[in-house]
Amino acid sequence: MQKKIPLRKCVGCGEMKEKKEMIRVLKTPEDEIILDTTGRANGRGAYLCNDPDCLKKAIKNKGLERSLKSRIPEEVSIRLQKELG
Repeated sequence: MQKKIPLRKCVGCGEMKEKKEMIRVLKTPEDEIILDTTGRANGRGAYLCNDPDCLKKAIKNKGLERSLKSRIPEEVSIRLQKELG
């Protein structure tokens, strides 16, 4: 029997991809927004393609804010873009 591959939807482009190909942006219980490199950290997550354009789209179309259920400060989005690109 084949093992099911977990899929996640990018909040930028809306494409479904394998979870391990994507980057998880996380809102921790302390309301800090970080890139979760392990994919296991505790908190509310949103998935992005490994592409700076998808991050820009997700910020522009408010997909990241909707997924994390909070406003994303300018300095946080700049830091995420630096970490990604």
